[in-house]
Amino acid sequence: ILSKFAADLIFHLNELIMKKEESNPAHQVLIENLKDLLKKGNAHASADDTLKDVDFHLLGKKPHNLPYSIWQLAEHIRLTQWDLLEFSRDQHHQSPEWPEGYWPKEAAPSSEEEWNECLKKIESDRDSFIGLLENAGENLYIPFKHGTGQSLLKEALVLADHNSYHTGEILVLRRLLDDWK
Repeated sequence: ILSKFAADLIFHLNELIMKKEESNPAHQVLIENLKDLLKKGNAHASADDTLKDVDFHLLGKKPHNLPYSIWQLAEHIRLTQWDLLEFSRDQHHQSPEWPEGYWPKEAAPSSEEEWNECLKKIESDRDSFIGLLENAGENLYIPFKHGTGQSLLKEALVLADHNSYHTGEILVLRRLLDDWK
């Protein structure tokens, strides 16, 4: 009886998941919440706000023996976000070596152009990831054929968690460097 109950439950859950997004308001609410989680600060400062108007000369500073600079954290966000995006849309994507492929060696960008390019890529890759979410439909929940069971939903949550964590670190660095309002 229990196995019949479990099979029926799984069947009905799959029916709910497989409904087209336009006929499933809960799916739309989830997508909107994921977009907010990736773009907005909600109860804290957003990544965009935290990275806006940073004094260029402070990007390579590591105050009080902290291991990373603002530049290294921002570039780490960019590299990790790019990897999560590519993993989510390309089954042939090869991730960088962990951990060295996800962290810049240099404490500061080589130029303001490199800094501005990093910021643009953070925004554009995040927007591309959001585009995947908006167009995923029922595929949001289905594990990728590649990987170890990850789905687009899981990758969105990992991305939001990762970026939030490092955004908080950047905010602390800016406060320690007297570069936060």
